[in-house]
Amino acid sequence: MDWYELGMTAARGVIVYVLMLIVIRILGKRTVGNFTAFDLLVALMLGEVVDEIIYGDVSMAQGIVAIVVIAAAKYATAWLSFVNPTMNRLVEGTPTEIVKNGEFVAKGLRAELMHEQEAYAALRLQCVSDMREVKSAVIEVDGQVSVIREEWAEALRKGDFEKAPQAEAEPSRGQRTDTPEALGTARS
Repeated sequence: MDWYELGMTAARGVIVYVLMLIVIRILGKRTVGNFTAFDLLVALMLGEVVDEIIYGDVSMAQGIVAIVVIAAAKYATAWLSFVNPTMNRLVEGTPTEIVKNGEFVAKGLRAELMHEQEAYAALRLQCVSDMREVKSAVIEVDGQVSVIREEWAEALRKGDFEKAPQAEAEPSRGQRTDTPEALGTARS
């Protein structure tokens, strides 16, 4: 095995990684289900490389180079996403609000190519039977739908029957998951 062939294998690995990442991002969050785009991409590529190695279509050295390149690309992309919020939004995407105050958000449904019936099904999976209960429903970057209910629709808890909670028990804005900042919808 010569160095040129190993270099070409590494280059093909990087090109396929970038191409597959673009394709998965174009297809949208619901394509990847519970995986992030990175997880799905790495699983697909590693599966194919292992297949090629097992069936002898590539040499063991080429397979190892491809696996190392895929892993390095995954690490580099994850690191860049971690240190650069703009890169994170570009690669991972941002949550998309599909229901606000009990009404569908047409722009969000359109962005996710989601029909209202699919949204109803996703809400039912979150035990929502009445749209008026929903303060906000968001498709997260992993394709899951998360629901924030109106205060009056929340289930009762033991603490609701005890004495009134103390002021410091209320989470600060930075700890809440339903703020515009946490949802990635804050305007600069």
